[in-house]
Amino acid sequence: MLFETTLHRSAEASGVGLHSGVPVRIRICPAPVSTGIVFVRTDLDRFQVPASWRHVARVSYATSLMRQGVLISTTEHLLSVFYSMGIDNAYVEIDNLEVPILDGSGQPFVELIREAGVRHYRRKKRYLRIRRPIQVEDKGKRIAIEPDDAFRLTCAIRFDHPCVGQQHLQMEVTPENYARQIAPARTFGFSYELDQMRDMGLIRGASLENAVCFDRERVVNPEGLRFSDEPCRHKALDLIGDLALIGRPLLGHVKAERAGHAMHVALVARIMSDPSLYEILTYDQVEDRLALVS
Repeated sequence: MLFETTLHRSAEASGVGLHSGVPVRIRICPAPVSTGIVFVRTDLDRFQVPASWRHVARVSYATSLMRQGVLISTTEHLLSVFYSMGIDNAYVEIDNLEVPILDGSGQPFVELIREAGVRHYRRKKRYLRIRRPIQVEDKGKRIAIEPDDAFRLTCAIRFDHPCVGQQHLQMEVTPENYARQIAPARTFGFSYELDQMRDMGLIRGASLENAVCFDRERVVNPEGLRFSDEPCRHKALDLIGDLALIGRPLLGHVKAERAGHAMHVALVARIMSDPSLYEILTYDQVEDRLALVS
């Protein structure tokens, strides 16, 4: 995409927060050029929290943002959809502390964007292109990014469960690929961990309507899985949502092995802390470079 975008008109959704269990309504609205994605707490005098790596608050089982004590929790699914569908600017009006989980995937948000339509501005979109490899490792988990002239993703997971095991996904992230292959993948969990997570104050809004649940042998949800490797695809969805905190579309090949939110955000912080690791380009500048190489 050459130019910055926003929505043609507003779109609304309501549901519950996955972890808080609170009812919440969001309204996604058009925003001026170069605004970025900004959450607006309508229940707190329209206080604004930009979707930026600078405002990351917590990154355990979800990615939360905080500015001056005001929290926006579980942002990754919505940000993943904005990022992958090429939406640069939007106000997300929200009347509680957690983005609604809806069906546990990014698909409802994709449908909201399609319903609202996309408006293109005259200002050229500026991409962040990785210039040299970067890596974060910890206890057998790893995430890295390498230079590339597209946004590519390689994601690998491993769970000791007969329905999951080792799964691997590799793709170029485009709006079409994302909507078809990533967005429908739902968040997931294991029935034998539910009590412990609830004791931690988590998943109070979880149900079979908004998450895939595995017991020790099978998928509990009557409809089964949407993809045979749905957990890996959902991990990719989460990863893209965390990368969106960079605030610009990314050109690079991200490779994640058993990484989670904390490691995703650590990679983002590593990138943004060192301007020598990246360059900012318009897409026609990228195309000019590709033409010279070929």
